[in-house]
Amino acid sequence: MAESPAPTGAGPEIRPPLFRRMHPVTFVIVVLGIVFILYQIVAGLATVLLLGRTITQESAVLMRIGTVAGQILCILVPTLLLTRARYGAVIQPLRLRLPSPLDTIVVCIAVFSLQQVLQGYMIAQDAIPLPPRIQHYVQMFKDLMEQTYRILVTAGSPREFVGVVLTVALVPAIVEELLFRGLVQRDLEAVSGGLGSALIAGVIFGLYHLNPFSVVPLIVLGMFFGFVVYRSQNITLAMTAHFLNNFIASCALYLNLGDDFLVFAPSGAPSTRAIVFNTLASLVVFIAATYYFVRVHPSEETD
Repeated sequence: MAESPAPTGAGPEIRPPLFRRMHPVTFVIVVLGIVFILYQIVAGLATVLLLGRTITQESAVLMRIGTVAGQILCILVPTLLLTRARYGAVIQPLRLRLPSPLDTIVVCIAVFSLQQVLQGYMIAQDAIPLPPRIQHYVQMFKDLMEQTYRILVTAGSPREFVGVVLTVALVPAIVEELLFRGLVQRDLEAVSGGLGSALIAGVIFGLYHLNPFSVVPLIVLGMFFGFVVYRSQNITLAMTAHFLNNFIASCALYLNLGDDFLVFAPSGAPSTRAIVFNTLASLVVFIAATYYFVRVHPSEETD
């Protein structure tokens, strides 16, 4: 009997690229590590070398330009490249699509009211008594951070205000949402589900800003942005909410309303009753807007 021919081999197995083989948690850690090194370390050192350690009114414009350039080159570009390396595409994985006008309005109402609730929290946080020795160093560190931020966002003309909005509102809203809600949250959904990944990405978002005095509001805002993306499957809504939150803060400073601006309370030194009323009224509006948004967008897990 003649021997049957040996089966023809199918050739060597082609392995997927490295980034597509990574476990979601490993990939997220790699992404955050790359961005942290590029933005916080490389861009930070470049800023210090070019402008010095102290930001002055004279160097504020250069600082804004450097901040925008750093956000684009060290956060946006790596995010887009890593998204393509991971998924082979950019727009669909990042859930970039136009939102409906009604969704946009509802989300804007929700984030504005949430911001007011968090203003109440910040006032309460600042009122927490600390031992005098600790309070001295905490206040000194806080004043240093606030002074640097105020120089960056203070505008003396409408033209300069446009530059401030570009630096602290528009570019961060796009860049940070694509990173945290676009890439990080998307990948974590494989291990944590839609809601879980939104909450985890929100915590990462808050911690990543390296601001201990605002970490709680940042985490809450990050969770809300993630929840919006989870429910709507639309990152543009989160970008809009992020932009509005930062834009309102910039407007409050530009119009001399203060960074603790409260809608339902007089400016200056509002009473405790006014602060409580502002916080509770804003909380009611936030819950109502979020409830409507949830009804319009039933829970859906991504494929």
